[in-house]
Amino acid sequence: MANVSEPQPIPGLSALAGQYRSLLCDVWGVIHNGVAAFPEAAAALTRYRAEGGRVLLLTNAPRRKENVVGMLDTLGFPRAGYDDVVTSGEAGRDLLRERPGLRVHHVGPERGVPLFDDLDVRLADADGADVIVCTGLFDDETETPEDYDPLFATWKAQGLPMLCVNPDVVVERGNKLIWCAGAIANRYAEQGGAVTMIGKPHPEIYRAAMKRLGEMAGKVDRAGVLAIGDGAQTDVRGAVSEGLDVLFIAGGIHAGQFGDRDRPETAEVARFLGENGLAARAFVPRLGW
Repeated sequence: MANVSEPQPIPGLSALAGQYRSLLCDVWGVIHNGVAAFPEAAAALTRYRAEGGRVLLLTNAPRRKENVVGMLDTLGFPRAGYDDVVTSGEAGRDLLRERPGLRVHHVGPERGVPLFDDLDVRLADADGADVIVCTGLFDDETETPEDYDPLFATWKAQGLPMLCVNPDVVVERGNKLIWCAGAIANRYAEQGGAVTMIGKPHPEIYRAAMKRLGEMAGKVDRAGVLAIGDGAQTDVRGAVSEGLDVLFIAGGIHAGQFGDRDRPETAEVARFLGENGLAARAFVPRLGW
C-alpha cells in the first residue's frame, strides 16, 4: 500500500494494524507532550504489540536511548508499548565515534552533556573547538534562534561546522511550542554556516531503524512498515523519502493549520501535505486504537 495524495481519515490504528508488521513511531507529540504521556497512544501501541506487531520508537531526541527510556518511564508511558528506541542522539554519537580526539563545543542545555559520555571527544569553548554539536538552545524557555545571531557571526568567521543532533524546529511542551536544535541549525545555515543534520528526515537514522528492525525480526519488507508522526518536515518527509507508508497525526504540532484540530477535514490535511510536497496514507487527530 502506498501513500496517496488525499490521505484517508481513520478512527484509529486498528484500521491499519493488520496490514503492517512493524511501526516506526515518533515520540514527542505522538505519545507524549513533554509533560505527560497520552493514554490512548499507550493503549494503542500496547495492543498492537500484544497482537504480534513490533514497535520501534524513532525520535529526534538528542539523547542516548537510556535517557529517552527513563523519560518515558517518568511520564508514565508503559514499556509494554514499544520494543526498542532509536534516537538521533545515538546516530550522532556514531559519527563522533569515527573522529577520536575531536574538540567539541556543545550548544544546548546541560541535560544534553551526557550525549558525550564514553566518547573520545573533549568539550571545549568555541575558540578552541573543531566542531559545534547542537542539542538545543541553552534556555528554550526564554531564548529564540535570533538571539544567537552574534554567535553565528563569530562561529562562521572561525569556520566552525555544526553537527545538529535534533533536526526538529519546534515541539510541544504541554500546551506551548518551544524551539529545538533544528531552528538553531537552520538559522546558522541560512547565514552561511556549514551544517550537518542527524535525525529525521535524513537517511542515517532510517538506516539505523531498519537495521534494528532486522535484528528483531529478520528480513524486513518495507511494505510492512508503517511510519507514524506529526512533523511534516521530519516524520512525514523522512518516511516518504524512504518509501514508507505514513499515518499522519494531524493534531500534533501542525494542528493550527486546520480549522478543527480534533476533527480536521480531509481536504485541509491533503492541501497542507500537498503544499509541502508530501503525502500520507491516512490521518488521525491523535494516536489511538
